Amino acid sequence: MNTSQEIQVTPHRGRGVIARYREFLPVSDSTPIVSLGEGGTPLISSPRLSAIVGRGCEVHLKYEGLNPTCSFKDRGMTVAVSKAVEGGTLAVICASTGNTSASAAAYAARAGIRCAVVLPAGKIASGKLLQAFAYGAKVVAIEGNFDDALRIVRRLGARDDFAIVNSINPDRIAGQKTAAFEIVDDLGDAPDLHLLPLGNAGNISAYWAGYREYRDAGNSTRSPAMIGFEAAGAAPMFHGRVVENPETIASAIRIGNPASWETADRAVRDSHGAIDIVTDDEILAAQQWLATQEGIFVEPASAAPIAGLFKCCEPARSPAYSFAQIPEGSRIVCTVTGHGLKDPEVMMDRVMKLTAVAPNEEAVLRAIGF
Repeated sequence: MNTSQEIQVTPHRGRGVIARYREFLPVSDSTPIVSLGEGGTPLISSPRLSAIVGRGCEVHLKYEGLNPTCSFKDRGMTVAVSKAVEGGTLAVICASTGNTSASAAAYAARAGIRCAVVLPAGKIASGKLLQAFAYGAKVVAIEGNFDDALRIVRRLGARDDFAIVNSINPDRIAGQKTAAFEIVDDLGDAPDLHLLPLGNAGNISAYWAGYREYRDAGNSTRSPAMIGFEAAGAAPMFHGRVVENPETIASAIRIGNPASWETADRAVRDSHGAIDIVTDDEILAAQQWLATQEGIFVEPASAAPIAGLFKCCEPARSPAYSFAQIPEGSRIVCTVTGHGLKDPEVMMDRVMKLTAVAPNEEAVLRAIGF
């Protein structure tokens, strides 16, 4: 087992996931490839998280915020939009909590087709909303939540005018599974555990599919236990019921009725994993910890698996999955799905408190606590 703590960076950045993993994806020689060079994101070893878990375990962070639109959605969008163009579609449509809209708009612009976005009014982080407008999408805000938006998009998708590029589109899931391939390629085998944020549940389904396909192809010897973390105020899978009015600071996972619920449940069950919840306070604390201790700034939803890791290391808190169960020397991967600049609002109160001091060395030293 490789126990080095160096930063691991794949040499394939910029090629795009279709070029790298074409044999595992639903494309052919006639598919017009729409790519922005997505994928190839770094798998960063985390010595401080490894020390917290202890027992010789290694923790690695799959930093998906370094995709072209700064979230994991780009992996699936390159495949979904490529297939939409192949089918002659002139417009794509999606419901979104933010990241999907940004990615769909960017890839539609790249393809030269139209993009329509339906999203809940007042519930989208400013960085993500700005991206959708910047890429030229037609943005429609509704008085409702994400689940209402997706219901509308499903109905509109029945028309010939649009191709839906949400994760209910299997091409999206096919593209997202490439992150699992990259992790195996970087580690030399699959990890023992994989932790992810859980919102619409497409990503945990995609990773599990990727790990299984890569193992079946002889590229790995095992598959990890998949562990998903929902926000406490938006936890339908943990509680086993639809949440009519989901609420959480982590807007990307503010979903009360996940579209991929069934496949995610199957992934957790078949992998002998678990679903657990973390509070908003735990999410924000984990976001701050990751930024100040490891130099990695992620949006709140991305910090859910980090908060979950802390919880799993404290059996007294009765987590759904205790790390006391895992063998010494295990490898753990946490996917952090989006860049922190996607959702700057939660940090703005600190920025607004910044005050000017006198322009001399003494005043600066006092301000920084020296």
